[in-house]
Amino acid sequence: MSLEYNTQRPHLTLREYGRNVQNLVKHLKATDDKEKRNKYAALIVELMKMINPEFSKDASEYTQKVWDDLFIISKFDLDVESPFPIPESTILERKPDRMRYQSNEIKFRHYGRNIEILINNAIALEDPEEKEAAIVAIGKLMKSFYLTWNRDNIEDEQVLKNIKQLSKDQLDIDIEKVKANGLFDSSERKERSFDNNNRGQHQGQNQNRNRNNNNKGGKRNFSNKRRRNNN
Repeated sequence: MSLEYNTQRPHLTLREYGRNVQNLVKHLKATDDKEKRNKYAALIVELMKMINPEFSKDASEYTQKVWDDLFIISKFDLDVESPFPIPESTILERKPDRMRYQSNEIKFRHYGRNIEILINNAIALEDPEEKEAAIVAIGKLMKSFYLTWNRDNIEDEQVLKNIKQLSKDQLDIDIEKVKANGLFDSSERKERSFDNNNRGQHQGQNQNRNRNNNNKGGKRNFSNKRRRNNN
């Protein structure tokens, strides 16, 4: 018995179904009885669905796809009754639609496009309290995003200036209120300030201890000198 290599076999039209399904479709096309062809076609479709069961969640849409694949494997030369419109051979020539990309550039890359979306949503708010709360939330986000790009702190005035630029002066808040209440400060920055304050306090305490130790040492040396002089 001679071996048959894949390179010598007919081209596989749809590899995901394998050569056995393609051979069944070939046998189906050779069946003269139309009633039998319809019956065999339905059985082959069910077999094709079993080969890729993970795609069968959306039953109606996936079933139509499998019927289309059946006609593609037959090279659109199959006389059977399908529960769906018979596809045209031109579907193989269709090119996918080109993806549309955002043409407008991000104004501040370190803030990202999501900040711009949030600002547009805040502009649409009608309630003044809700709008102010949105500005505060956006300011906190902008400050935290800025810190991921630059370890230097950004001033509240600069954050508000950027908000006004992105909103085209449609969003504003009292900067003194922001600074007095730390409204734009994220929890990360507050923790950092707390750590810095604690570090400063510890350094001050250490310096005081060193001074006290130096004073004690000076007094001890002075008393020792007095004893030597008396002797």
